[in-house]
Amino acid sequence: MKKLYHYQESDITLLFEKLEQNPGNHRLLYQLPTGGGKTVIFSEIAGRFIKKYNKKVIVLTHRVELCRQTSAVLSMTAISNKIINSAVKKISRKDGYGCYVAMVETLKNRINEGLINVDDVGLVIVDEAHHNSFHKLLGKFKNAAVIGVTATPFSSDINLPMRKNYNELVVGAEIGSLIEQGFLAKPSTWRYDVELNTLKTGLHGDFTVSTSDELYTSQAMLDLLVHAYEAHAKNKKTLIFNNGIFTSRKVEEVFSALGYPIKHLDNKTSATERAEILKWLKKTKGAILTSVSILTTGFDEPSIQTVILNRATTSLTLYHQMIGRASRRLPQKKTFSIIDLGNNTDRFGEWSAPVDWKHVFENPEAYHEMLTSKTSYEAHQMPSDMRSKFPNSREISFDVQAAHQAAVESGQKANIVIRDSIRQHALMCVDNSATVLEALELTEELTKEIDWRIKQYGKCLGRVTKNYTDWLREDYHARLEKLVQKIMSRRAVLKTAV
Repeated sequence: MKKLYHYQESDITLLFEKLEQNPGNHRLLYQLPTGGGKTVIFSEIAGRFIKKYNKKVIVLTHRVELCRQTSAVLSMTAISNKIINSAVKKISRKDGYGCYVAMVETLKNRINEGLINVDDVGLVIVDEAHHNSFHKLLGKFKNAAVIGVTATPFSSDINLPMRKNYNELVVGAEIGSLIEQGFLAKPSTWRYDVELNTLKTGLHGDFTVSTSDELYTSQAMLDLLVHAYEAHAKNKKTLIFNNGIFTSRKVEEVFSALGYPIKHLDNKTSATERAEILKWLKKTKGAILTSVSILTTGFDEPSIQTVILNRATTSLTLYHQMIGRASRRLPQKKTFSIIDLGNNTDRFGEWSAPVDWKHVFENPEAYHEMLTSKTSYEAHQMPSDMRSKFPNSREISFDVQAAHQAAVESGQKANIVIRDSIRQHALMCVDNSATVLEALELTEELTKEIDWRIKQYGKCLGRVTKNYTDWLREDYHARLEKLVQKIMSRRAVLKTAV
């Protein structure tokens, strides 16, 4: 049996107090960072609940691997348990098991077939509770208490907020606190700005595999990945997370050609081959594993020293899960590295930064809107082929909405936003040209970027006519060309004087 840490013991006591103070069907949501020992905690809760109330406990998971791992931890805690699968047709009071582990669909089928008496169940524990697949099944257990466990109490589906299925949130120790106390490794984050305007979001709100594959298999991104690895992770045991299989295979090909030890893994890899690959990862020094949709949950290899986010995601949960794979601390491993190639840190904040999870739980709409706003802004960043035309310009972005807000708050006229935007574009054209003609030609390259800025400015003003925005666009181009000529002329005079 694994000894409980003080914060785990404290949280278990608090959760039990909550169950005792509320009705039998009370629903608690428990938040604890990846690496904090959620499985150990809810296994201990299951054991104490069975002993105190003499009622059965069901643990729900969403993957077969998690079922096996959970059952193993329960057994280590001396809890007799059984996995409900195709071989287990029913449960009863006489079968000798106090706890059952099941996947959602399997359990739902057994209940619908009348093979499971839900009245015998006193507690349902939901692992990875942020998954939306659980909420309908919970309604079957009218007399059972529910404890959902997750590192991120936030549903990516705004129509299914977690507060709808749980009565209250219990927040565990913060990542920063667990690092300070020596329970988690301390991260170092290396961030690279990546133009994500070519990415498109799918039905579920995250970036599509097809557009991600197109971006991350480009030569520029593959070169950046290799550079980032060699600069910050060379010879370290590394996980590379990708959005598509095509990308992951390409990454394997590139790194293999460079002589690095690397293997690829995805959800289509057979169980036997997967076991062999993970065994190779464990024993091979400096091993690199590039993967897709397989190692974000239910995977525990504490020796991982670096995670590379070779993808962008709009999922807060996925962001925490990917990084959490390397956060386990060992006597010889007190730190780990995060390499972010998807602007994820800008979107969600530093992984170890404190999050007001209660505010997120109680106000999911506001948090969702904030994330959507950041994603929407990124979608309009300058395309990489356009960006390459301005290599001498360090700053090419311009937040129209923020500039407008600043103007309003300082009592200035709104049109200074357009003035400042034109100035920036003029300097970009001049700084990357040797002649006036070249600078004027570059202004044409900015047409789409100008159209987007004009559109954003119109939104800031409120309802404006198309005639006005058409005029504004023409005026913008005219003023830009005039300012470019003026700056080039001034620089030519200064150069002659020198």
